[in-house]
Amino acid sequence: MSRWKVAIAVVLLVLIAGGSAWTFWSYRRADREALDLDDQARRLAPGWFLRLSAGTTHYQAAGPDEGVPLLLVPGFSVPYTVWDPTFWGLANSDVRVIRYDLYGRGWSDRPDASYDAAFYDRQILDLIDALKLPQIDIAGLSMGGPIAAAFANRHPERIRRVLLFDPGYWTGGGQPFWLRAPLLGEYNMAVLVAPTLPQGQWADFAHPERFPDYLVPYHAQMRYRGYRRALLQTLRNYFSQDVTGEYAALGRGGKPVLLVWGKADRDVPFAMSGQVRHAIPQAEFHAIDDAAHIPHYEHPEVVNPIVIDFLRRP
Repeated sequence: MSRWKVAIAVVLLVLIAGGSAWTFWSYRRADREALDLDDQARRLAPGWFLRLSAGTTHYQAAGPDEGVPLLLVPGFSVPYTVWDPTFWGLANSDVRVIRYDLYGRGWSDRPDASYDAAFYDRQILDLIDALKLPQIDIAGLSMGGPIAAAFANRHPERIRRVLLFDPGYWTGGGQPFWLRAPLLGEYNMAVLVAPTLPQGQWADFAHPERFPDYLVPYHAQMRYRGYRRALLQTLRNYFSQDVTGEYAALGRGGKPVLLVWGKADRDVPFAMSGQVRHAIPQAEFHAIDDAAHIPHYEHPEVVNPIVIDFLRRP
C-alpha cells in the first residue's frame, strides 16, 4: 500500500475513534439517569402505590370519601406535582380528588413499552378499577387533555364530566429521523433533548419568577432510569397519531366539558382554543388572563372556583 493510502487510512481511523470517543463522552456528560426506581427509592415519596398491569403507579388522594372523585391527568414530561394548586385547593373545598404519575414520570414505573394512546388509557382504567371507582370526573392538562378525552370516549359509562386545561392538539405525523431512528434517537434524546427539558418548563408560565421551587420534583424524576425512554417512546408512538378526532368524538358524546386556557400559552397557542371549541360545542370556555400553559397553577384563585362550580352542578 502506498504511503499516501496509509496516511489516509490512519486519518480516517483517528477521526472514527475520536468521533466515537466524543459521542461517548457527550452521552455520559448528559446522562442524569443514575438510579433505579425501586421500593428503596420510593420510601420517602408522598402518596401511595398500586401494582397495575404495566407496573407500579404512584397516586395520591385527598378530600372527602363520598361523591364522584376528580382524576387529574398530567402532561407530557411532568410529575403529578404540576397539579399542586388544584389538588390541594379542591381537597380543602371538600372535593374528592385523585392525581397520579403517568408511567415513565414522577414515582411511577418506567416500563419498556409503546407509550401510545392505548397504553395511557389502560393505566387509567387499571387505576380506577383498583380503587373500585365506578365513575369519575376526569381532568387533563396539555398531553393529558387528549388522554382524558380518549378515555371518556372509550369508557363513557365511567365518566361523568370532562375538564380540559390547555389541552394538547396535534394532527400526528412522524417524528424527525434523528428521533425516530434506533440508537440515534436514544442518543439525541439523552444529549440534545432531555438536558433542555427543565429549562423549557419556564415557558409554561407567564411569570416564572413567582415559582422558584417548581422544578425541584421535575429534576428529581430525571435521575431514575427509563425517564428518557418513556418520553422518546411517547414522541414516537403517541405524538405520531392524530388526536384531534378525540375532541370531535367528545363533542358528539354530549358530556359536560369545561375548557380552560391561558391567554399567553406558547406551548399550545391560545388560538387553538377555537378549534377545540368548534369540536366540542357544549364546552364551557374560560380564558385566563395573565397566564400561559398552566393557568391553574399560576392563578388558582381564579381557576379553582370555576372548577368547583362546574363539578358541583347537578
